[in-house]
Amino acid sequence: MSTLAIRRRAAACPAAVAILFALGPAPAPAATRCAGASAAPSAAAAAARQRAVVCEINRVRRGRGLAPVRAQRGLTRMAGSYARAMVARGFFSHTTPAGTTLGARLRAAGYRGRSAGEVLAWGEGRYASPRAAVRSWLHSPPHRRVLLGRSYRDVGVGVALGDPFGGSMRRSATYAANFGVAG
Repeated sequence: MSTLAIRRRAAACPAAVAILFALGPAPAPAATRCAGASAAPSAAAAAARQRAVVCEINRVRRGRGLAPVRAQRGLTRMAGSYARAMVARGFFSHTTPAGTTLGARLRAAGYRGRSAGEVLAWGEGRYASPRAAVRSWLHSPPHRRVLLGRSYRDVGVGVALGDPFGGSMRRSATYAANFGVAG
């Protein structure tokens, strides 16, 4: 290579680097990041954890060409109350120890949907984040069917610190998510 060719390349290189630095890094797509999704249970407020779960659910749904679900106030209150009840009363089930079912809880909350589904999760440490809860649901075929249900448009997410089995209130979290199709 001639000396002249080396000089031309050397002169062009700083200009190309300057243009790349001026442009900056490409922004990450909004759908790939959910604020607070990997946060430890005590590191985020309940509302932030709830938003992170809904964001993660919708990120997965969009990735599969499904319509997003939207937070519905009544379902959110019901899910939060249920998550707290499971921790306080030490049970982990879709039916309370007194026999109250999802359908009965939906009626009591005033949600008059045509269809409903529920997913529950609890975790400790790194398995207690909103992202970990959604991942656990996706790895369970029945729970995945609820998360990816084509007809669901409403969701309510409840998150309680602690687990139903007496684990650390600072390192564990219990999740309830209720899905519905308004009637």
